[in-house]
Amino acid sequence: MHVFELDRRALIGWAMSGMAVMAGCEYRAPESALVDGPTAAPTIEEPRPALVRAGQEIFRFDTFGDEQFWTDTLRMHEVVEAAVDPLTALGVGLKVDAEALPSGLLETADLTSPATTVALLKLNAVVGLKGRVDANGRLASLGITCALCHSTVDNSVMPGIGRRKDGWPNRDLNVGAIIALSPALPADKKAVYQSWGPGLYDPRFSIDGKNTPLVLPPAYGLANVVNETYTGDAPISYWNAYVAVTQMHGQGNFSDPRLGISITQSPDLVTPKLPALRAYQHSLKTPTPPPGSFDSRRAARGREVFARSCARCHIDGSGTDNNNGVLHQPAETGVDGAYAARTVNKAYRTTPLRGLWQHPPYFHDGSAPTLAAVVEHYNRVLGLKLNPAQQRNLVEYVKSL
Repeated sequence: MHVFELDRRALIGWAMSGMAVMAGCEYRAPESALVDGPTAAPTIEEPRPALVRAGQEIFRFDTFGDEQFWTDTLRMHEVVEAAVDPLTALGVGLKVDAEALPSGLLETADLTSPATTVALLKLNAVVGLKGRVDANGRLASLGITCALCHSTVDNSVMPGIGRRKDGWPNRDLNVGAIIALSPALPADKKAVYQSWGPGLYDPRFSIDGKNTPLVLPPAYGLANVVNETYTGDAPISYWNAYVAVTQMHGQGNFSDPRLGISITQSPDLVTPKLPALRAYQHSLKTPTPPPGSFDSRRAARGREVFARSCARCHIDGSGTDNNNGVLHQPAETGVDGAYAARTVNKAYRTTPLRGLWQHPPYFHDGSAPTLAAVVEHYNRVLGLKLNPAQQRNLVEYVKSL
């Protein structure tokens, strides 16, 4: 097995060059990125269309072989086939890709029957789930993809059914409630999973057994962002590899000595796909605020407030000083530090401001239900001394981003 020490320049170079054949390579976090902190974000060229298309296929449909966990260990295929009808699936936040459905199917389908869910899986229509249906119509296996948590739909057919919107966090998705359906889990773990609620997930519970769930982040607008994690752990492909191997339970290699993680599986179904996956994520643009979603006059005044009060941390087009190596202690920004304490950095990066109108709640733990609550929090904690009008103007400006 060859081990590649992956730094940011290597990752970007791979994505740009289209290298997609690295069979037997292990993703090992580079010590320079882990100890010295992030470097300034490089200029990103447009990735090759073929690499982007390959990345889209991976993002939407590749399970990285995680059926070994979701089927063989958790037996989720049994649960879905026996008890998860489409209405139940929609109720826990699962989405259906309308463009994968034959014309007229929804008008005749029984949405209260689990057999309909199996039929939807056979059509590859359930966003983020990959099912294999055998010749007898039985659900033989089930796996998950990146799109489960980081895609939604436009609800053009009905709530939960429409055209895909890749990169948009699925804040309706109750990941914990879905996992807790497994008959293979003990009661104490089920209780933890059931405590999370929609749009929240703890990416370290399976590692350290602690429970401080995070808000599912968007996967768009990443092209100029060095570290796409709340605590600035390492580059974007590091997190893709971490999630694919340790959370999705895909078959791949991941090593980070800071966390005491060293996983080697053969064949490695993750590492060869990281360049294309990153290229597709880089291609996903931040969605434009819809007309009428913010007051343009107040936003213009709020921009001036932002420049005075917020731009020190939310800098340049990236919206984060983490691109320059900066991290913030929890006490500095007045946010809960329980999750940071479970990480190597023990601190949070400044979150890039991307499509804020689209994905409440805010902060890493969802503790701010609205943008007004975010502004009020920082006005109090940082002593910004903004009057009510300035706070309202600032809210309208960040809604326009």
